[in-house]
Amino acid sequence: MSSQTQTTLPPHMPTLRVMPMPSDANVHGDVFGGWIMAQVDIAGAIPAARRANGRVATIAVNSFLFKQPVFVGDLLSFYAEIVKVGNTSITISVEVYAERNRLQADTVKVTEATLTYVATGDDRKPRQIPPLSAIAGQP
Repeated sequence: MSSQTQTTLPPHMPTLRVMPMPSDANVHGDVFGGWIMAQVDIAGAIPAARRANGRVATIAVNSFLFKQPVFVGDLLSFYAEIVKVGNTSITISVEVYAERNRLQADTVKVTEATLTYVATGDDRKPRQIPPLSAIAGQP
């Protein structure tokens, strides 16, 4: 194991996996925080839209913590899960892990964030989130 902390991954499948490219980084090879934030927003929107059974819009970034740098060539796994459902809003927790030095299988938690999305209709105005029983394919 390297000098970085080996991390236990969440027990569920990642919502999104992506590898940053050179165009996503500065001249030193560190990936831009804004690029990571955009990927976190995409990952968070997936379970939010699924639960809302339709369109959602990001209304708040409640917290965002960069715990470790991200480098070109890291394989990032984004784990997103619902933490709260309101009348029109859904709060999502997203954790990001980087797999680096694949021969040594180093995995480190690089980012954690909490975002809130609001369900919107075709008119882009907030709408009620349907009960779970009304969404096809939900347990």
